[in-house]
Amino acid sequence: MRLDEGMLEYFRDIANEMVSRFGISRAEAVARINDRYRNVDISPYPDLMCHEFPEYWAYGLYYYPDEAGRLPTGGEGDDESIDFSAFKVRPAPEPGSPVWTIKD
Repeated sequence: MRLDEGMLEYFRDIANEMVSRFGISRAEAVARINDRYRNVDISPYPDLMCHEFPEYWAYGLYYYPDEAGRLPTGGEGDDESIDFSAFKVRPAPEPGSPVWTIKD
C-alpha cells in the first residue's frame, strides 16, 4: 500500500491494537493488515476509514463477525463486557506469503 505519513501512523495504531488486545506478534498484525488492504487505494490522512478508532478495524481483521453479522467494537473498557466465544478468529495469512513483510 502507498500511504502518506498520517495514514501510515494510523495503520501502525491498528497493528498496535492487535498486538496488545489479541497477543499476536507485530509481524502477524502487519501481515493481516497487508493481506486485507494490499489492493485498496487509501487516501491521504484522514481517509474516510479514520472516522473509526483503530481498534474497530483491529477487531475486524482478527475476528469473523458473529451469527448476527456483528463484531466487537473495541471501545474503551468494552473488552470486559464482550462474549468473545461468539467470535471465531480469522486464520493468519499463509506463512511465506508476500504479506509477511516483517519478521518476528
